[in-house]
Amino acid sequence: MSRFSEMYKKEVAPALMAKFGYKSPMQIPKFDKIVINVGAGDAKENSKVIDAIIADLTLITGQKAVPTFAKKSVANFKLREGMKIGAKVTLRGERMYEFMDKLFSFALPRVRDFKGINPNAFDGRGNYALGLKEQLIFPEIEYDKVEKVRGMDIIFVTTANTDEEAKELLTLMGAPFAK
Repeated sequence: MSRFSEMYKKEVAPALMAKFGYKSPMQIPKFDKIVINVGAGDAKENSKVIDAIIADLTLITGQKAVPTFAKKSVANFKLREGMKIGAKVTLRGERMYEFMDKLFSFALPRVRDFKGINPNAFDGRGNYALGLKEQLIFPEIEYDKVEKVRGMDIIFVTTANTDEEAKELLTLMGAPFAK
């Protein structure tokens, strides 16, 4: 078991139960999944770009990434329906907690001029979205082997009903929110 899953069971869940006054342990918010998504606009000219993104995501998360495809054709972007335009990974269980540990402990502190993550990026239903500008902040990525710096979206999906509950859950798990 990872350090974060142990921490959730021993510290976070009891603290949430006390703060919000839940009557049943089943009401306590928990993490459902983490989705990491990378979009690549230049993938329509060069199909090797998607392979590089999938390799990077697989290195970062420890789970094989899957390509994402265009849902609609857009003539202005020279995009046809069904073209590969990105990659994503959905993490659950232990891998999710390991990734969260790596993100909060190692990756985010390596961001230049880091003052904390945006506390207002909740969606109203208890989910949190975080955007990163480069994949180089993860220790697994070798700077010399990177062809192009790419950003990624990281979405924390929780069972929380409100943003306040989700923010408290993330804060107790060690998310470095900006003051």
